[in-house]
Amino acid sequence: MTSPPGSPRADNPESRIPVLSALAAAIVLQLVIAGRFTLVPRWPLVIAEVALVAVLVAMNPIRLTGPKSIGSYVSWVLLTTITIDNTLSAAVLCQRIIWGTAGDNAPQLIGSGAAIYVTNILVFGIWYWELDGGGPMARHSGEQRYRGFQFAQMVTPGVAKPNWRPHFVDYLYLSLTNSTAFSPTDTMPLTRWAKIVMAVQAMVALSVAALVIARAVNVLT
Repeated sequence: MTSPPGSPRADNPESRIPVLSALAAAIVLQLVIAGRFTLVPRWPLVIAEVALVAVLVAMNPIRLTGPKSIGSYVSWVLLTTITIDNTLSAAVLCQRIIWGTAGDNAPQLIGSGAAIYVTNILVFGIWYWELDGGGPMARHSGEQRYRGFQFAQMVTPGVAKPNWRPHFVDYLYLSLTNSTAFSPTDTMPLTRWAKIVMAVQAMVALSVAALVIARAVNVLT
């Protein structure tokens, strides 16, 4: 059973380490995408993203205890940058496959497609974590009453510890299932923004997976 909205939490703030690890993985995966499937030069973009991650680490090294507004703005800039770049890469890859200019290098196609697909999972998982209920700090303090997602633990007493709240791993799992099932599974979107963001993620995942697999099979056969 969860605490009533607005009630304080007795446990510690959530650790940043899983989120920072996911951000680092997303940045590394951007280097895996072949240059012919990107619109933005890799190294300047990666350097800018690493600088933003360094700012986040300096503000809140381990626990989410620093200024909420500044940290949120930095996170949103970083996430927006990675999201736009990854979505553009997905669009370029799909366009080249459809136009027949993607080439016959199956490992390159599969590798670039997999990097885009996994980055899509990571970055949207972080978006859900950042936006749901006003963000991790607001969820911890119970500041915001209305949530974007309904987890099973919120509506089924006895299946989780008292004061249960979702952590990053829960949002990453939500992102994974949305990219593979292309629909909600055990976690329901409640707000319009949640439905729109989930729809965008599913469209990117579906287009990349379908076209890359189809082209790779065609090349290999």
